[in-house]
Amino acid sequence: MFKDLKIFIYKLPSEYNENWLSNKRCSNHLFASEVAIHRALLNADDFRTFDPNEADLFFVPVYVSCNFSTVNGFPTIVHARSLLFSAIQFITKNYPFWNRSQGFDHIFVASHDYGACFHAMEDRAIDNGIPEFLMNSILLQTFGVNYKHPCQDVENVLIPPYISPESIRKTLEKAPLTGNRDIMVFFRGKMEVRPKNVSGKFYSKRVRTEIWRRYKGDRRFYLQRHRFTGYQSEITRSVFCLCPLGWAPWSPRLVESVALGCVPVIIADGIRLPFSSAVNWSEISLTVAEREVGKLGQILEHVAATNLSTIQKNLWDPAVRRALLFNDHMQRGDATWQILTSLYKKLNRSYRRSRVPSQ
Repeated sequence: MFKDLKIFIYKLPSEYNENWLSNKRCSNHLFASEVAIHRALLNADDFRTFDPNEADLFFVPVYVSCNFSTVNGFPTIVHARSLLFSAIQFITKNYPFWNRSQGFDHIFVASHDYGACFHAMEDRAIDNGIPEFLMNSILLQTFGVNYKHPCQDVENVLIPPYISPESIRKTLEKAPLTGNRDIMVFFRGKMEVRPKNVSGKFYSKRVRTEIWRRYKGDRRFYLQRHRFTGYQSEITRSVFCLCPLGWAPWSPRLVESVALGCVPVIIADGIRLPFSSAVNWSEISLTVAEREVGKLGQILEHVAATNLSTIQKNLWDPAVRRALLFNDHMQRGDATWQILTSLYKKLNRSYRRSRVPSQ
């Protein structure tokens, strides 16, 4: 459907990408779509061109999420702006294609809490804004809301967070989608008992704290506050999986819930969801307003008694799971395929095509 789309992938010095892969977490954590997309495009012979003069779009492969903190182990992205700016300086010096369009036909990945604003805290992200040098380009980013926001005020394609397709495959080999689900409502993750005030903001807008406070003793809810490496097996046992906001509205739980057949319960006001043309989110998930958390039990009991089987039938369609997972070798309908479908609709940004005389 997009066989005439041609993408050129810049060959950058290894300090911009390959060197970071010495840490195996670089290609497997929640921000690793920047690695996964690069790998898939390198293997996409039908769409990749080695001749930049015939390219419609230009992919700039910079891994900015692999600098893990020695204090807490989380990715730190304080260096993201300088690393990306340095990459642009490199391609400007060695190729003519950035300057001729001012980056209009160039693609970057920003798979972080607030996309190319490069900060985990919303107020700081907004203050920082998207770097001026990226404002003309196309950003593939996990952050998206359905209202005006400075961190999406740029041409963008909304993408899912990265979850290893291999981990999903291994989990489903042990526990098939249609197996016994003896947990009604599941959530494992950070739920602060006494939320800390961080610059006037509270983690998850206190939503997770409220979930813990109201339901920690409710037998319908299986709530855990500590890490467990085998948590995917818990998802396969669950009917409903809570996907509340953290600092940002999106969460990798959304993809894991869908991939493992647990109905995602999205609690993040205004969130925009990826690939809506391929995934009919209203038919496979539930959305609960943040202010309605106190009614979760009642809401989910009602769904369980009415249309749960219909939701599960839609959710368990293999095409839905495929659309949200990245593969090293792109498969028809997978996450990289969905990205290319979206990019094909942006061919008006192709400098090459704009220079082709009309027949």
